[in-house]
Amino acid sequence: MLSCAGRTDALVHACGQVVHFDTPVNRSMHAWIMGANMNLPGDISVTWAKEMPKTFDARFSAMARRYRYVIYNDQIRPAHLAEEVTWNHRPLDVALMREAAKAFVGTHDFSAFRARQCQAKSPIKTIHHLELLEYGRLIVIDVRANAFLHHMVRNFAGVLMTIGAGERPVEWARKVLESRVRRTGGVTAHPYGLYLVQVDYPEQFQLPERYLGPHFLSGLPDVRNQRT
Repeated sequence: MLSCAGRTDALVHACGQVVHFDTPVNRSMHAWIMGANMNLPGDISVTWAKEMPKTFDARFSAMARRYRYVIYNDQIRPAHLAEEVTWNHRPLDVALMREAAKAFVGTHDFSAFRARQCQAKSPIKTIHHLELLEYGRLIVIDVRANAFLHHMVRNFAGVLMTIGAGERPVEWARKVLESRVRRTGGVTAHPYGLYLVQVDYPEQFQLPERYLGPHFLSGLPDVRNQRT
């Protein structure tokens, strides 16, 4: 049985997913990678493998998770990345979005950003960083937290795009947060642009690190931050 670091909704992507499983079979790590990739569907790839101690758990050993939400901001819909980015035809003011995003950083009750079917025991989470990056016509919401609620990042994106489009003032982000009521936050953004890009573990496990995804943003500068 596989245990995953994080679950993703339908049409949401993961390029930094970590899984673990127990097996009596003894193979080289290269054989595990190549054998898995030969048998997996074309939209799933194993990038590395490592034998881990029994104390490791892909889900419960994680200290933090990081997501990127990719917005294609143009009047014309994208033809090539149609289900890999979220298209927004309205001109977005990234400066306003950055200012609004400051309200979410830190430890808060994020009830206003959780889906009704969310199974998390507590709505209180800690956002370590939330940055907005620009790459041509792409706007990337880069967010790292100790844990996330169901639809939390997509609801962040929905609020920030509404503010960026000038439909709500910057202060609305904090008002939504402080309301602790989901319906005050507007529409949940589409799943297409959301990527799980990194899972952080204690250094003792020494897991391999790759570039942050998604792959078409591999040249985008990293957002450096101190791990907590």
